[in-house]
Amino acid sequence: MEIQEERKGAVTVLRPVGPLTQADVEQFQGRLKEVRHQSLGRFVVDAAAVAFIDSRGLECLVDAHDELARSGQSLKVCGLNETLREVFNLTELSSLFESFEDVSSAVRSFL
Repeated sequence: MEIQEERKGAVTVLRPVGPLTQADVEQFQGRLKEVRHQSLGRFVVDAAAVAFIDSRGLECLVDAHDELARSGQSLKVCGLNETLREVFNLTELSSLFESFEDVSSAVRSFL
């Protein structure tokens, strides 16, 4: 899995490319931890290039959200396609994550 990273001011945007499944979770978690130690704790996961997410991928996002929330930091998501949006709704995770249409909206939400 390729994970692109971009800084927008004080916000770090991570953009995984490809499905977020059990095979890729460790790599994604490792990248989140690396970035967390180098940032101000404001994260956006841009899921525009994620076609599919399995239960392990969802668990990874929930764990990251919870870990960040315990330290007063925030993880937001954007670019959810119809499939991901439906998965988030069915698993009732849509209420856990602030979700935005695009990166710009998600970054602006931190202001």
